Amino acid sequence: MITLKNLVLRRGTKVLLDGASATINPGEKVGLVGRNGAGKSSLFGLLNHTLHEDKGDFYVPAQWRMAQVAQDMPETDMPATQFVIEGDVTLLAAQQEVSAAEESNDGERMAHAYMALHDAGAHDAPARAQALILGLGFRTDELDNPVNSFSGGWRMRLQLARALMCPSDLLLLDEPTNHLDLDALVWLEAWLKRYEGTMLVISHDREFLDAVTDVTIHIERAQLTRYGGNYSKFEDMRAEQMALQATAYSKQQEKVAHLQKFIARFKAKASKAKQAQSRVKALERMEKIGPVLADAEFTFEFSEPQNLPNPMLAMNEVSFGYPPLEEGGEPTTIVRNVSRSVLAGQRIGILGANGQGKSTVVKTIARDLKAISGEIIEGKGLNIGYFAQQELDVLRPADTPLEHMIRLVRDCTAQGRLSGQATREQDLRGFLGSFNFTGDQVKQAVGSMSGGEKARLVLCMIVWQRPNLLLLDEPTNHLDLATREALSMALNEFEGTVMLVSHDRALLRAVCDEFWLVSRGGIAPFDGDLDDYQRYLLDMAKQSREAQRQEQRDQQRGASTPAPAVMVAPSAATTPAVNRSPEQRKQDAQRRQQLAEQVRPLKKELEQNEKRMAALSTEKAELETALSQPASPAAMAEAGRKLKAVNDQIDTLEARWLELTERVESATAD
Repeated sequence: MITLKNLVLRRGTKVLLDGASATINPGEKVGLVGRNGAGKSSLFGLLNHTLHEDKGDFYVPAQWRMAQVAQDMPETDMPATQFVIEGDVTLLAAQQEVSAAEESNDGERMAHAYMALHDAGAHDAPARAQALILGLGFRTDELDNPVNSFSGGWRMRLQLARALMCPSDLLLLDEPTNHLDLDALVWLEAWLKRYEGTMLVISHDREFLDAVTDVTIHIERAQLTRYGGNYSKFEDMRAEQMALQATAYSKQQEKVAHLQKFIARFKAKASKAKQAQSRVKALERMEKIGPVLADAEFTFEFSEPQNLPNPMLAMNEVSFGYPPLEEGGEPTTIVRNVSRSVLAGQRIGILGANGQGKSTVVKTIARDLKAISGEIIEGKGLNIGYFAQQELDVLRPADTPLEHMIRLVRDCTAQGRLSGQATREQDLRGFLGSFNFTGDQVKQAVGSMSGGEKARLVLCMIVWQRPNLLLLDEPTNHLDLATREALSMALNEFEGTVMLVSHDRALLRAVCDEFWLVSRGGIAPFDGDLDDYQRYLLDMAKQSREAQRQEQRDQQRGASTPAPAVMVAPSAATTPAVNRSPEQRKQDAQRRQQLAEQVRPLKKELEQNEKRMAALSTEKAELETALSQPASPAAMAEAGRKLKAVNDQIDTLEARWLELTERVESATAD
């Protein structure tokens, strides 16, 4: 297990951990939460040995293999599949040993090297790597593209695939969902649920944490507090603890006041001096309960729009895409022939797999792209607030927040879009202050700010413009949980129209009351909720995997063209009964009897298998419930071991169930 005891960790002059202690048991899936700057990534640095503790004890089992997502942007022309394969350090070491053994001409060494290479999974490494790449949203025709041919976000997905490829006992994931669409996020959740090692994940996605973690460690005021359960359970338990602490603090303050009043009243009287001294000692011995100091919450609100045109806009046979790369070339069309209206007050979530054109649609409505064809008719007085997926699309790295606001005032004045907003520099400073840009921060270059600070600045600029149509393309990528909650509340109070692209399901659930699905070159209403959409994505992924497996089987058979039809001689089972002789009917009856005798034990084992799987599923649910409750480390470890054993048994039984089912179907088909 991982243990941290009385740990002190500093970065520069800032103390991130001060006497902090925590234990992480094998196989636990831990969500590491806390405000930005609390020290979450620094704790990861301690675990991967890039940082060292300043004081205290810290232990990670030496035999544990560790995997994590590299934070640097890969710069290589290596094919994507090979780049991910090389994330498997065990396989890479085995390949290097084979090369060294072959050069040495040592037969025994070569034999051991080939055995190690086989054990490392060299035979199916490309298939495993490609399954990860495709699961994270790449297309099959991109599997062998050079890494450098992809944009930054896609290269970071390859870094994630590389980390998942690496065999590990400890997996560290720092904001793994930042560059993912909802379809890739659903796939990643399913993958992490099957991961058998110990995992620590930093994320600001509430539903992701709920889905993949069973323990939460909260970093607050340089301390580590462990909670049994996922993020939602952590919130409930923390709120309860804070309420209890507030009550205990209030009662203790009453007692302290009473003791101090007695001491002040009687310390000068000789007859009461002994009792007064006793109260002083009691006061000194009392273990002080701290007041509840909740983090200052960040809140904001959208001003009431000046007007609400209805419809906001109407699209008539609009095709969305990108202009030609060179003069005289053909434009790239992604979504075609869309005729839809956007009405006042609508809250639309835009869904769709990666690459289907969600961001292209939003950019076109935001006037950043021109429609390839068709017409977008805007309502009179339409005022768009646009949050781009990449904040730097609208921010200038060298400018300060105050300079951004001053330029925004100038642009809106030139376009006649001022709607009573305050425009004096002092007013703009105050407005920035309401978004937590205070003091010298208003004159700090944007390029030196964190992703969360940049996102807050973009929100600040949007709110100041008093829009009546909000176009939000992945607005939560760099926002912490508290700021996401503030955004959700502000959007719910907003009186205009919202069109939202996001992989944050909590935000989509809270804000949107209808969904559009961008798929197969068109846009259509999605009749269902996000749970239905997740099932839809999983079904699509399953169909894609089956198609890929069929294609691989065809390639292995060399079936570049459809196989010729094979004439099959009619069997007794297909021969009409009226044409059969009594002897043939007797043989058929004997054959059916033999078949029933063969299948009977298979069906019996299948029935027993299903009963055992049902019992194990019940036991698994009970163990998961036990692990979500506060308990001693020993009890948690025992429950964790039992849960792992149960999961292993379920996996074995499921494999046997599939085998038995196939045998029964094959026998009855014969």
